[in-house]
Amino acid sequence: MKDKRNTYKALRQQVYRLGDYAIVPIRYEDRFLIMKWRNEQIYHLRQDGLLTEKDQEKYFMEVVRKLFEKAQPDQLLFSYLKKGKCIGYGGLVHIDWQQKKAELSFIMQTDLEEKYFDRHWINFIKLIEKVAFNELNFKGIFTYAYDLRPYLYSVLEKAGFKQKQRLKNEIIIDEKPVDVVIHRKSQPEILFRDIDKNDEKLLYDWANDPLVRQQSFNSQEIDYQTHQKWFARKLQDKNTLFWVAQKDEKPIGLVRFDIQNDYAVIGVSIDKNQRGKGYGSTILTQASQSFVNVFRLPIYAYIKQTNIASIRSFEKAGFILKKSEVINDVDSVLYIKKLQ
Repeated sequence: MKDKRNTYKALRQQVYRLGDYAIVPIRYEDRFLIMKWRNEQIYHLRQDGLLTEKDQEKYFMEVVRKLFEKAQPDQLLFSYLKKGKCIGYGGLVHIDWQQKKAELSFIMQTDLEEKYFDRHWINFIKLIEKVAFNELNFKGIFTYAYDLRPYLYSVLEKAGFKQKQRLKNEIIIDEKPVDVVIHRKSQPEILFRDIDKNDEKLLYDWANDPLVRQQSFNSQEIDYQTHQKWFARKLQDKNTLFWVAQKDEKPIGLVRFDIQNDYAVIGVSIDKNQRGKGYGSTILTQASQSFVNVFRLPIYAYIKQTNIASIRSFEKAGFILKKSEVINDVDSVLYIKKLQ
């Protein structure tokens, strides 16, 4: 089984990125790393005994290989990468295509667990949500965990999961009864996707909306050629995260994070037909919390003092007034969302 075969028929997109991190259809080359981590962490996995290389080879050839041949496989497995190096794996398992739900599964490189457990779980959840919610339009994802790692629950709750059920004495481990805890997350009302080349005209129209120009620090209308050059740069800029907010699969706004050395600057805009519905504060709350959870950087927002509606949205989203200042001869305020 060669990596070039690793594309899922169930997915239009095969690679999902978040900064330096990405998930890709599970790679054959990572099979023995995955085996090693599973054997090291067998205590919390549904695994009967230690895996051998022969076991792992057989599993990849007889089970994993077939996943790429099916339109609706019962699991979608991914290698979790940092700058191209595999540091974990997981995916959506026990998929119910009719009910549009699946179990989330993830393990990371064992020696990362002590210091970076929260970070990598949050990263993986945000990436797998792009698969489950944005692409597959699943109604929910859940976790089924032996009650052996209570620190996992705070991470899940931070990512928006809620405990739904505790199965008392569900399994015997080392001759002792152990509970199973189930957490679930439903599809959010508003979803975010990365911008792509097809969004060039959409962003141009939003940028030249009269109210957007009025509230910008540079209020002049933007010509299309200038916008094209700027848009091309932003698509390639690794220090920019640019998300389109969608409701019912229709774009309703955008949010952009420009990452500096030790903070990020946020920009947000709402489609003119969607204003006055409370989407501004909702988009800010969801997007900024996702950013802070993953990148662990405070977020700066520079706003004109006269833009009262925007100020209120940022305050509802948890941003705190830091100071007043003058930008381009305009009285402005700086709001900051700090790490929690």
